[in-house]
Amino acid sequence: MGSSVPPDAFDVPPEHALLVVDMKGYSQIPEARMAPVRSDLDDILATVFAQSGLEDAQAQDGAYKDTGDGAIFVLPARHTARLIDPLLEHLNAALIRYDQMRLASAPAIRLRASVHVGPLSLSDHRGDAINEACRLIDSQAARQAMSAALEHGAFLAAVISETAFRRTVRAGRTPSLEERQFLEATARVEGKPGFEEACRLLVPQVAPEVLSPYIAAVTTARPPSGAAPNQVPGAPVSAVPAPGSSAPLFQFNAPMNDTTVIGTAETIRIDQRRR
Repeated sequence: MGSSVPPDAFDVPPEHALLVVDMKGYSQIPEARMAPVRSDLDDILATVFAQSGLEDAQAQDGAYKDTGDGAIFVLPARHTARLIDPLLEHLNAALIRYDQMRLASAPAIRLRASVHVGPLSLSDHRGDAINEACRLIDSQAARQAMSAALEHGAFLAAVISETAFRRTVRAGRTPSLEERQFLEATARVEGKPGFEEACRLLVPQVAPEVLSPYIAAVTTARPPSGAAPNQVPGAPVSAVPAPGSSAPLFQFNAPMNDTTVIGTAETIRIDQRRR
């Protein structure tokens, strides 16, 4: 019996470059100010696209999707490198200028961004590539990179998929950015146990060695399998070796915030009791 599926349904869709941006703290902005700040963001993005030699994606059919607190841009795959260099540096610089000029009552705009490339069906945006780009920007690594940006005066934290990185930075297509300026990491998303992808992180003006402890803290803090789901942040923590093991003993009897612990613990015991 012949298949009723059209032959072209099995064709791999053309590849596209994807840029996803997400504004930190947008949901905490008073409703009356949401539209103005979002309009400011759109103006910033239009400006940096032009500075980067890219056409206004909002004017192209199927190339732009408003996500409320951000946007998804779908461009030809040949533009992947431009989305990294020079767009990311232009975007961070534009956000700094905006912060210097905004009224005291206007909220700052700080962004997470992801860059990815892969097959994608237009104009319905169906395909794994767009899901992966959105998960990259929602990953713990991207969020911790944003924490580093906040503490070091940057306004942008970018996560680049390994595929996009290999085709652009590693291939020598980013004249202002070198491989050593990116931090290698693994993107994981809370509540999405099946997603774990290699990626590269870039926070403009923040060196990888400065960024690294923020990401290491996420890895150290990942709960072991079978841990209680409702752990209390800052609760006293004890790490004890399994019977017969030579693993070191760690005991923390006071709240720990943004702390990195170096060592190996085979068994983690978390005491959630308030003292």
